[in-house]
Amino acid sequence: MVDQARPIVLLLARIAVGAIFLVHGYQKFATMGIAGTTKFFESVGIPLAGVAAPAVAVLEVAGGLALIVGAALPVAGTLLAIDMIGAIVFVHAANGFGAAEGGYEFVLTLAAASLAIGFSGGGALALDRVLGRRRTADTVSV
Repeated sequence: MVDQARPIVLLLARIAVGAIFLVHGYQKFATMGIAGTTKFFESVGIPLAGVAAPAVAVLEVAGGLALIVGAALPVAGTLLAIDMIGAIVFVHAANGFGAAEGGYEFVLTLAAASLAIGFSGGGALALDRVLGRRRTADTVSV
């Protein structure tokens, strides 16, 4: 039963986490705009804000899509986790742990989920798996 549920559970996790990143990246383009995102990045002391803002927006959109479809998962998961570590360092750490206070609880969860999904293999319903590019611990013979 667990083996049958694993692909569906991994797909649901990929969709949920990927959608969060996709929406936040899209907001940086459509709602805040890259200029507004750059201004915010400057205000919190992110180096090279003019480069970082569009790079983060693209990363969150592309990385979110990669998680959803299950493509390039180790790369996407690692880069998204690094993105969230930056968010912790520059924005959320000063507010403590609690998400209600603007703390790092939520972004830490996103970083951990990104890594877990990134190195899970994505399951049988991941594009990497369908195309035969990713082997999971389940398929590696010892």
